[in-house]
Amino acid sequence: MATTTLPSGEPAPEDTSLYPIAVLIDELKNEDVQLRLNSIKKLSTIALALGVERTRVELIPFLTETIYDEDEVLLALAEQLGNFTNYVGGPDFAYTLLPPLESLATVEETVVRDKAVESLRQIAVLHSPTDLENHFVSLVIRLASGDWFTSRTSACGLFSVCYSRVNPMIKSELRNFFRNLCQDDTPMVRRAAAGKLGEFAKVVELDSLKNDLIPMFSLLAQDEQDSVRLLAIEACVSIASLLTHEDVNDLVMPTLRLCTSDSSWRVRYMVADKFTELQKAVGPEITRIDLVPTFQSLLRDTEAEVRAAAANKVCDFCRNLCPPVASGALLNDPNASQTANAVDSIIMTSILPVVKGLVADTNQHVKSALASVIMGLSPILGKQRTLDHLLPLFLTQLKDECPEVRLNIISNLDCVNEVIGIQRLSETLLPAIVELAEDPKWRVRLAIIEYMPLLASQLGVQFFDDKLNSLCMTWLTDHVYAIREAATLNLKKLVEKFGAEWAQTSVIPKVIVMARDPNYLHRMTFLFCINELAEVCGPEITAKTMLPTVLSMASDSVANVRFNVAKTLQKIGPIVAQSAAVKSQIKPVLDKLNTDTDVDVKYFAAEAMSIIACN
Repeated sequence: MATTTLPSGEPAPEDTSLYPIAVLIDELKNEDVQLRLNSIKKLSTIALALGVERTRVELIPFLTETIYDEDEVLLALAEQLGNFTNYVGGPDFAYTLLPPLESLATVEETVVRDKAVESLRQIAVLHSPTDLENHFVSLVIRLASGDWFTSRTSACGLFSVCYSRVNPMIKSELRNFFRNLCQDDTPMVRRAAAGKLGEFAKVVELDSLKNDLIPMFSLLAQDEQDSVRLLAIEACVSIASLLTHEDVNDLVMPTLRLCTSDSSWRVRYMVADKFTELQKAVGPEITRIDLVPTFQSLLRDTEAEVRAAAANKVCDFCRNLCPPVASGALLNDPNASQTANAVDSIIMTSILPVVKGLVADTNQHVKSALASVIMGLSPILGKQRTLDHLLPLFLTQLKDECPEVRLNIISNLDCVNEVIGIQRLSETLLPAIVELAEDPKWRVRLAIIEYMPLLASQLGVQFFDDKLNSLCMTWLTDHVYAIREAATLNLKKLVEKFGAEWAQTSVIPKVIVMARDPNYLHRMTFLFCINELAEVCGPEITAKTMLPTVLSMASDSVANVRFNVAKTLQKIGPIVAQSAAVKSQIKPVLDKLNTDTDVDVKYFAAEAMSIIACN
C-alpha cells in the first residue's frame, strides 16, 4: 500500500487518530476528481488538524502549486478560501490566502474567477491598512496589468474594496489602473470595468469622480460594443446620485441622452429597465424637462421588449414625478400647488395618451406588463379621473384575448376598489366579468373560473355572496365537462379562503339541490363537488350535512351515478373514519352496491370497501 504523505512531503503520522486527516490530504492529489472535490470541501478539517502555522506554511503553498485542476474542484477551492481566515491565524495573516486566490482569479472559467473575486473581496475587509497596501493592492495591480484578459477582468471587481483605506498616492495609482481597464483593447475587460464603475464611483472623492471616472463613463457609454454600453447605464444611476443637480445636468445628462436613443435595442431596454432609478437619481426637475420625453419615446419604441420594460415602470414613474412631501408641507410651500398641477398636466397630457395606445399593443408581453401596473395609477389620478380615463382601459384589458392580461387586471382590483369604492367597481367592472363568465367560448369561461378565487379575495365575502356566488353555482351545470370540473375545484378554493362555516350556509345547500336534478350529469357533478368539499369542510360537516345525501343516491337509476357514489364514499370514508357513520351507514350501502347488477358499480364498491377497511 502506498505511503500517505503530508503537503510538506513528510510521511503521515502513525497516530491512528490522524489517519483520516492524512487520507484527506492524500486525496487532494488523487486522480479521481470526485475524491479531490470531497477533500477540498473538507479543507477546514485538514487545516484544524495541521494547526494555523502548518496551514500557512504547508497547506496554502501546496494548494497554490496544485491550482491547475477541473473547474468544479477549483470552484470549491475558491469558495473555501473565502472563509479560511481563522484557519491561518486570523485577520493578521489573511494576506497568506492571497496567492492561491490570485491564481484562481486568472483561470479561464468565468464562474471560478467570479468566486475567487468574491472571496478576495471578503478577505480584503479583514486586512489592516498596512497589509492592504503591502499585499492586497499589489495583487490588484498585478491582476490589472496581467497579460491575459482573464486577470484584468477579475481586477475590476477589487478596486472598490481597497480604495478607501489606502494612502492618497496609492489611490491615484488605483484610479490610473482603473482608467486603463476602461480603455482596454479587450471588450470583456471594458465590460467588466463598466459593470464595476458605479460601485467604484461610490468610494472615490467627488473631485476624482468628476475628473477621472465621469470621462470614463462617457467613453464606455459610447463604446463600439453594445454589451459595454448597456452596463454603463447601471453606472449612470450610481454616478448621478452622487452629484449635485447642476453637475448631473452638465456632466451626466449629455451622455444619458445619447443612451436613450442608442441604435441597439438592448441598450434602450436597459435604460427602460433602470428608468425609475435614473429618475430618482437625477431628481424631479431634470425628470420633467428631460426624462418625460424620453419615457414617451421608450413607451413607443419599435422593439416590443423595450416597450414592455417601459410599460412596467409607468406607475412608479408617475408616482415619482412629484417628490415626497412632509405632513403640512403643502400648506407652507407656495410652490407645492404649482408643482402638483405640473405633475398632473404631465401625466394627463404626456403619459396617459401613450398608455392608452399600449392597451391595444400588438405584442401580448407589452399588454401584460402594462396590465400588471396600470391599476396602480388609480390612487395617483384620483376617483374622477379613474372613472373617466382608466376604467375604459380596464374594461378593454378584461376582454383581452391574452389570459395573462386579464389575470393581471383581476389581481390588482383592490387598488381601484380603494379609490372608487366597491359600489362603483361593481357597476362598472363586474358586468364585464359576468359577460366573460357567460361567454359562448368555453375556454374564456374556463379562464374566468380560474381567476374567481383571486377575485373573491380581492372583493371580500359579502360582495362575493351578493354578486358572484350564483355565477359560481351556474358553472356547475355547464354543458361542457371541463367547466363543471373547474367549477368544483373553484368551490374548494373558495371554501379554503372563506372557511367551512361559510360553505355550510352559502355553498353546501345549493350543491345538495343538484342531487335531485333530473339530469344525471348534474347529479354526478354533485358527487364531484362532495369529493372536493369534504376535505376542506372537515369530518363533522361532511358526516352531518353531505353524507346522508350521498347515501341516498345509492339507489339512483343510472349506473354511472351509483358507481360514482361508491367512489365518493371511498373518498370521504377516511375523512369520517372516527365517526360511527362508517360502520352504521357507509358499509351497509357499499355492501348493497357490491351486489349491484352493473359490473362497474360492483367493482368500485369492492374497491371502496377494501380502502375503507385498510383505513
